[in-house]
Formats: sequence, C-alpha cells, structure tokens
Amino acid sequence: MDLGLKGRTAVVMGASQGLGEATALQLAKEGAHVVLVARRKDVLDDVKKRITDDGGSAETAVCDLFDAQSRQSLCQLIASLPRIDVLVANSGGPAPGMAPGIASDVWTKEFDAMVVGLIEIMDTAVARMKDAGFGRILVVGSSGIVVPIPKLAVSNTLRSAVGGYVKTLAEQVASYGVTCNMVLPGRVETPRTQAIDAATAKGLGISEEQARANSIATIPAGRYGQPWEFGSVLTFLASEQAGYITGSQIRVDGGAIRSINA
Repeated sequence: MDLGLKGRTAVVMGASQGLGEATALQLAKEGAHVVLVARRKDVLDDVKKRITDDGGSAETAVCDLFDAQSRQSLCQLIASLPRIDVLVANSGGPAPGMAPGIASDVWTKEFDAMVVGLIEIMDTAVARMKDAGFGRILVVGSSGIVVPIPKLAVSNTLRSAVGGYVKTLAEQVASYGVTCNMVLPGRVETPRTQAIDAATAKGLGISEEQARANSIATIPAGRYGQPWEFGSVLTFLASEQAGYITGSQIRVDGGAIRSINA
C-alpha cells in the first residue's frame, strides 16, 4: 500500500531513541523527509545516518522542551520549512512519582514543558498545515490517561491535559484537511519502560526481572510491544488513507487496557 508520504515532510520529536526513533525510521522508509528533533545532537546524527544509509532523507534539530528559547527556535524552524505535513509531538515523560506529595515546583516545571511547550509547537505546525490544506498532528500519550498508572502521577495528569487540547484542536481544524490524534502506548520495549521497571523493582524490593514479569502478566498479548509496531501505527495515521480519523485516542498496548468505551 502506498501511504502517500513520498515527498512529504515530517517533524518527529524525541527522535533520538525509543518510540520517536522508531516512528522516524518508519516515516523515512515511506519516503518522507524527516526532521529529527531531540536534545542530543550526537545521537540524532546517528539516527540520521541510519536513515540516509538506507536511502532516506533526514535532517536534525536540537530542542529541549524545558528551555523556552529552545522551543521557540524549533517553532521558528517549523515556520521556515518549505513544507510541514506531519508533526509527531513526543515529549518523553517525567520521572516516576507517587501522589500525593509531589512538589509544586515539579508540577510547574513539567507543565511548562509537557503541556505549554507541546501546544506552542502544535499551534505553529497547524498554522502551516491549514494553509496547505493537509496535515497530521500525532501526539504520543500514554495508556495512563485512560487508566492512571499508580507511580506516574505527573504523567497521568499532564498527558490528560494534552489529550483535552488535542481533542479540542481536532474539532477546529478538521475542515482544513488537518487531523489531530493521540496514540497511547502501553508497555513497549524502550529505555522509558526499563526505567519504570527499575523504579518498580526498587520500590517493591524485588528484582527488575520479577518486576518485568509481573508487568507482562497483566498484558493479554503476553509480552511488551516493539517500537517498530508503535511506529507503524503512527505512520499509517500520517498517511492519506487516514484522513477521516481525527480527534481519536488510539491504543497500542497489547490489550492491557480492558475498558470498552474509554
């Protein structure tokens, strides 16, 4: 199937590893020019080389969501690109933390990066997409906004706020050919998942292997997902064929969330 991505430009945040990297690689394989965004240029250069060695097209841009000036630089880049067709808004995630008791300065710092920062970047991209009559906003969320994850209070809360914005934005821009969707990963084999398992093991006084086994036992698929599986879902949502899917939250979790309607 030709997904209609040849010649399009995709900006992929968090592209240095994990879900962002996997998505960038998939988009590049489909013929998109990929702008790889993350904090570490040396790692981005490695991802870029993998893409170009495979015959794809990519460039890099450094951005730290916790730095307002850095975010503005990314917004300026997006505004100056010859075109932008796809934005993968992937913020990574805050450190694990239990509720109650999270310090107010942690909330303020994380909200500025994970909510305000992403909104600034999404709005910049949407303005270009509306003028072009085509666009795909894809936000990487978490299954924790459907069923809160006990040790991820900050992530559960802030990703839910972003979800509210994405749904609102989708309604405002659908008539311009711009779709806005949130994709909710469950447990996928990434450094983030490894860190969560390590924190769980430490908190329970068990081995990381046991923490991982306990987690897998809750997943009907009986395993963690692979990054490429997640990236393939985002790549389809970026396609021309996905033009009637908007305002949705799509789970990629191996069946871990058992609710029917949410």
